[in-house]
Amino acid sequence: MENQYQLYEHKAQYYETDQMGIIHHSNYIRWFEEARTDLMDQIGFGYDQMEKRGIIVPVLSVNCEYKSMVRYNDHVYIIPKIEVFNGIRLQISYRVIDKQTNELRAVGESKHCFLSGTNRPVSLKKIDPELFELFDRYTGKDFDSLEQ
Repeated sequence: MENQYQLYEHKAQYYETDQMGIIHHSNYIRWFEEARTDLMDQIGFGYDQMEKRGIIVPVLSVNCEYKSMVRYNDHVYIIPKIEVFNGIRLQISYRVIDKQTNELRAVGESKHCFLSGTNRPVSLKKIDPELFELFDRYTGKDFDSLEQ
C-alpha cells in the first residue's frame, strides 16, 4: 500500500469562487471530505464497504484555518492524515498544498465516531477487528512523504 498511495489532487473550479475571485471558504470543507473519502478508498476500506457492514462514520466537528488564497484553476493537493484513532473515535487532519509552489493554503481537521446502523456508538475493536487493525495501521502516517 505505501508505495501505491496517490495524493488527492483538486482543480479549483469557477463555481467554487466568490465575488472576489477566490475559492469560497465553504469549499475547503467539501475538499476535506473528498480527500478523506479518497484516503479510505485507497487504504482499502471505503465508506460504501463500511456501510455494507452496518457501520456509519458521521462528522462530529470540522474546522479549517486559511493560510493563503486558492484561485480558479489552481491545482492543490489535499493531504489527509489519521491523527487519532481508538476504535470509537477518529480524528483526521488536512493540509491543502499548492501543487505548483508547494505553498500551504489551508489546514484543518475533522472528528468522527463510529456508529451502528441504529445510530449507536460502536467499538471497531469489538465488532470488526479487521477494520480496527486497518485504521490502526495507518494512524500517524504521513502520506505525502511516501513514494508516489
